Amino acid sequence: MPVRSGSELRRLLEARLFGRVVRAQDVVSLARSLVDDGCRVGLEHVPAPGEEPAPALLDLVGRVQAADLAPACELTVPVEAVSDARAVGESALDAGLTVVLAGPPAQVDAVHLPGAGVVVPAGEPGAEARCRALAGGHVRLVPGPGRGAAADLAFVRCLNVLMAMEGRPGIAVSDPRLIAIAGERAAWNGRTPDSWELVMPYGVLIHEQRRLVAAGDTVRVTVTSSSGGRS
Repeated sequence: MPVRSGSELRRLLEARLFGRVVRAQDVVSLARSLVDDGCRVGLEHVPAPGEEPAPALLDLVGRVQAADLAPACELTVPVEAVSDARAVGESALDAGLTVVLAGPPAQVDAVHLPGAGVVVPAGEPGAEARCRALAGGHVRLVPGPGRGAAADLAFVRCLNVLMAMEGRPGIAVSDPRLIAIAGERAAWNGRTPDSWELVMPYGVLIHEQRRLVAAGDTVRVTVTSSSGGRS
Protein backbone atom coordinates (compact mmCIF):
# COMPACT_ATOMS: atom_id res chain seq x y z
CA MET A 1 0.00 0.00 0.00
CA PRO A 2 1.49 3.40 -0.96
CA VAL A 3 2.52 5.68 1.87
CA ARG A 4 3.32 9.35 1.86
CA SER A 5 6.97 10.14 1.28
CA GLY A 6 8.73 13.04 2.92
CA SER A 7 8.46 15.15 -0.21
CA GLU A 8 4.72 14.46 -0.49
CA LEU A 9 4.20 15.58 3.08
CA ARG A 10 6.28 18.68 2.40
CA ARG A 11 4.19 19.52 -0.67
CA LEU A 12 0.97 19.15 1.31
CA LEU A 13 2.30 21.28 4.17
CA GLU A 14 3.48 24.00 1.79
CA ALA A 15 0.19 23.95 -0.09
CA ARG A 16 -1.73 24.38 3.14
CA LEU A 17 0.61 27.08 4.45
CA PHE A 18 1.19 29.07 1.27
CA GLY A 19 -1.69 28.20 -1.01
CA ARG A 20 -4.98 26.34 -1.10
CA VAL A 21 -5.87 22.70 -1.57
CA VAL A 22 -9.04 22.20 -3.63
CA ARG A 23 -11.29 19.29 -4.47
CA ALA A 24 -10.60 17.50 -7.73
CA GLN A 25 -14.11 18.32 -8.97
CA ASP A 26 -13.37 22.03 -8.55
CA VAL A 27 -10.18 22.00 -10.62
CA VAL A 28 -11.75 22.58 -14.05
CA SER A 29 -13.82 25.61 -13.06
CA LEU A 30 -10.85 27.08 -11.21
CA ALA A 31 -8.50 26.39 -14.12
CA ARG A 32 -10.91 28.01 -16.56
CA SER A 33 -11.14 31.10 -14.37
CA LEU A 34 -7.35 31.35 -14.21
CA VAL A 35 -6.98 30.93 -17.97
CA ASP A 36 -9.64 33.59 -18.52
CA ASP A 37 -7.53 35.87 -16.32
CA GLY A 38 -4.52 35.31 -18.58
CA CYS A 39 -2.68 32.72 -16.50
CA ARG A 40 -1.43 29.25 -17.26
CA VAL A 41 -2.20 26.45 -14.82
CA GLY A 42 -0.07 23.92 -12.97
CA LEU A 43 -1.86 20.79 -11.74
CA GLU A 44 -0.70 18.94 -8.65
CA HIS A 45 -2.35 16.28 -6.50
CA VAL A 46 -1.65 15.37 -2.90
CA PRO A 47 -2.88 11.82 -2.27
CA ALA A 48 -4.72 10.72 0.82
CA PRO A 49 -2.88 8.25 3.09
CA GLY A 50 -2.56 4.94 1.26
CA GLU A 51 -3.81 6.40 -2.03
CA GLU A 52 -2.04 5.56 -5.29
CA PRO A 53 -1.97 8.99 -6.98
CA ALA A 54 -1.91 7.79 -10.60
CA PRO A 55 -5.73 7.48 -11.00
CA ALA A 56 -6.27 10.97 -9.55
CA LEU A 57 -3.61 12.44 -11.84
CA LEU A 58 -5.14 10.75 -14.88
CA ASP A 59 -8.55 11.99 -13.79
CA LEU A 60 -7.22 15.56 -13.74
CA VAL A 61 -5.79 15.05 -17.22
CA GLY A 62 -9.13 13.80 -18.50
CA ARG A 63 -11.05 16.65 -16.90
CA VAL A 64 -8.93 19.45 -18.37
CA GLN A 65 -8.73 17.74 -21.76
CA ALA A 66 -12.51 17.44 -21.93
CA ALA A 67 -12.78 21.12 -21.03
CA ASP A 68 -10.35 22.12 -23.82
CA LEU A 69 -7.93 23.48 -21.23
CA ALA A 70 -5.07 21.03 -21.81
CA PRO A 71 -2.78 23.41 -23.75
CA ALA A 72 -2.76 25.82 -20.81
CA CYS A 73 -2.09 23.14 -18.19
CA GLU A 74 1.03 21.43 -16.88
CA LEU A 75 0.91 18.29 -14.74
CA THR A 76 3.39 17.60 -11.98
CA VAL A 77 4.13 13.87 -11.72
CA PRO A 78 5.76 12.87 -8.39
CA VAL A 79 7.86 9.95 -9.57
CA GLU A 80 8.56 8.49 -6.13
CA ALA A 81 4.85 8.22 -5.36
CA VAL A 82 3.45 7.03 -8.70
CA SER A 83 3.89 3.38 -9.57
CA ASP A 84 4.22 4.07 -13.32
CA ALA A 85 5.26 7.69 -13.71
CA ARG A 86 6.17 7.25 -17.37
CA ALA A 87 2.67 6.01 -18.27
CA VAL A 88 1.02 8.90 -16.42
CA GLY A 89 3.36 11.41 -18.05
CA GLU A 90 2.82 9.96 -21.52
CA SER A 91 -0.95 10.12 -21.07
CA ALA A 92 -0.73 13.78 -20.08
CA LEU A 93 1.55 14.65 -23.00
CA ASP A 94 -0.72 12.80 -25.42
CA ALA A 95 -3.67 14.79 -24.07
CA GLY A 96 -1.90 18.06 -24.85
CA LEU A 97 -0.62 19.04 -21.41
CA THR A 98 2.97 19.74 -20.56
CA VAL A 99 4.56 17.65 -17.82
CA VAL A 100 7.17 18.14 -15.13
CA LEU A 101 8.68 15.25 -13.18
CA ALA A 102 9.35 15.79 -9.48
CA GLY A 103 11.37 13.64 -7.12
CA PRO A 104 14.87 12.37 -6.39
CA PRO A 105 17.16 12.96 -9.39
CA ALA A 106 17.99 9.30 -9.94
CA GLN A 107 14.31 8.34 -10.02
CA VAL A 108 13.40 11.26 -12.27
CA ASP A 109 16.18 10.42 -14.72
CA ALA A 110 15.11 6.77 -14.78
CA VAL A 111 11.67 7.70 -16.18
CA HIS A 112 13.17 8.60 -19.59
CA LEU A 113 10.19 10.65 -20.75
CA PRO A 114 11.01 12.78 -23.80
CA GLY A 115 9.30 16.15 -23.73
CA ALA A 116 8.89 16.27 -19.96
CA GLY A 117 10.41 18.97 -17.79
CA VAL A 118 12.08 18.46 -14.43
CA VAL A 119 11.51 20.05 -11.03
CA VAL A 120 14.78 21.10 -9.36
CA PRO A 121 14.73 22.25 -5.72
CA ALA A 122 17.34 24.97 -5.19
CA GLY A 123 19.77 24.40 -2.36
CA GLU A 124 19.69 20.61 -2.53
CA PRO A 125 23.05 18.92 -3.20
CA GLY A 126 24.05 19.35 -6.84
CA ALA A 127 21.11 21.63 -7.69
CA GLU A 128 23.19 24.23 -9.52
CA ALA A 129 24.99 21.58 -11.59
CA ARG A 130 21.69 19.86 -12.33
CA CYS A 131 20.20 23.14 -13.55
CA ARG A 132 23.20 23.60 -15.81
CA ALA A 133 22.84 20.08 -17.22
CA LEU A 134 19.10 20.43 -17.86
CA ALA A 135 18.92 24.12 -18.75
CA GLY A 136 18.49 23.45 -22.47
CA GLY A 137 15.04 22.01 -21.79
CA HIS A 138 12.27 22.83 -19.33
CA VAL A 139 13.25 23.17 -15.68
CA ARG A 140 10.94 24.31 -12.92
CA LEU A 141 13.08 25.79 -10.18
CA VAL A 142 11.43 25.53 -6.77
CA PRO A 143 12.60 26.64 -3.31
CA GLY A 144 14.72 24.04 -1.58
CA PRO A 145 14.96 23.18 2.08
CA GLY A 146 15.67 25.97 4.51
CA ARG A 147 14.83 29.63 4.73
CA GLY A 148 16.77 32.86 4.99
CA ALA A 149 19.65 34.46 3.12
CA ALA A 150 21.51 31.22 2.36
CA ALA A 151 18.41 29.64 0.82
CA ASP A 152 17.71 32.78 -1.24
CA LEU A 153 21.30 32.85 -2.49
CA ALA A 154 21.09 29.20 -3.56
CA PHE A 155 17.88 29.97 -5.41
CA VAL A 156 19.39 32.97 -7.21
CA ARG A 157 22.46 30.99 -8.23
CA CYS A 158 20.26 28.38 -9.90
CA LEU A 159 18.10 31.13 -11.38
CA ASN A 160 21.16 32.76 -12.95
CA VAL A 161 22.14 29.48 -14.61
CA LEU A 162 18.70 28.88 -16.08
CA MET A 163 18.15 32.42 -17.32
CA ALA A 164 21.50 32.44 -19.13
CA MET A 165 20.76 29.25 -21.10
CA GLU A 166 18.46 28.50 -24.02
CA GLY A 167 15.76 26.47 -22.28
CA ARG A 168 12.33 27.44 -20.94
CA PRO A 169 12.58 27.80 -17.16
CA GLY A 170 9.70 28.01 -14.75
CA ILE A 171 10.59 30.00 -11.65
CA ALA A 172 8.44 28.94 -8.71
CA VAL A 173 8.54 31.77 -6.22
CA SER A 174 6.13 33.77 -4.09
CA ASP A 175 8.58 36.22 -2.52
CA PRO A 176 8.14 39.65 -4.16
CA ARG A 177 11.87 40.33 -3.88
CA LEU A 178 12.77 37.11 -5.71
CA ILE A 179 10.04 37.79 -8.28
CA ALA A 180 11.73 41.12 -8.99
CA ILE A 181 15.15 39.46 -9.25
CA ALA A 182 13.77 36.90 -11.71
CA GLY A 183 12.43 39.72 -13.88
CA GLU A 184 15.75 41.53 -13.73
CA ARG A 185 17.69 38.40 -14.74
CA ALA A 186 15.28 37.76 -17.60
CA ALA A 187 15.75 41.31 -18.89
CA TRP A 188 19.53 41.13 -18.48
CA ASN A 189 19.62 37.95 -20.59
CA GLY A 190 17.30 39.37 -23.24
CA ARG A 191 14.52 36.88 -22.58
CA THR A 192 11.10 37.44 -24.07
CA PRO A 193 8.08 36.88 -21.79
CA ASP A 194 7.13 33.67 -23.59
CA SER A 195 10.58 32.11 -23.02
CA TRP A 196 10.13 31.70 -19.26
CA GLU A 197 7.40 31.78 -16.65
CA LEU A 198 6.76 32.59 -13.03
CA VAL A 199 5.06 29.77 -11.11
CA MET A 200 2.99 30.82 -8.12
CA PRO A 201 0.55 28.98 -5.83
CA TYR A 202 -3.18 29.53 -6.17
CA GLY A 203 -4.46 31.95 -3.55
CA VAL A 204 -1.10 33.65 -2.93
CA LEU A 205 -0.20 37.21 -4.00
CA ILE A 206 -3.27 37.40 -6.22
CA HIS A 207 -2.87 41.11 -6.92
CA GLU A 208 0.78 40.55 -7.81
CA GLN A 209 -0.21 37.77 -10.22
CA ARG A 210 -2.66 40.12 -11.92
CA ARG A 211 -0.07 42.89 -12.10
CA LEU A 212 2.47 40.54 -13.69
CA VAL A 213 -0.01 39.30 -16.27
CA ALA A 214 -1.05 42.86 -17.09
CA ALA A 215 2.62 43.72 -17.59
CA GLY A 216 2.95 40.92 -20.13
CA ASP A 217 4.71 38.34 -17.99
CA THR A 218 3.83 34.66 -18.20
CA VAL A 219 2.37 33.40 -14.92
CA ARG A 220 1.47 29.80 -14.15
CA VAL A 221 -0.71 29.30 -11.08
CA THR A 222 -0.36 25.91 -9.41
CA VAL A 223 -3.61 24.32 -8.26
CA THR A 224 -3.18 21.56 -5.71
CA SER A 225 -6.01 19.07 -5.43
CA SER A 226 -6.69 16.45 -2.80
CA SER A 227 -9.27 13.75 -2.37
CA GLY A 228 -9.86 15.15 1.09
CA GLY A 229 -11.54 18.33 -0.10
CA ARG A 230 -10.99 22.04 0.21
CA SER A 231 -8.81 23.53 2.92
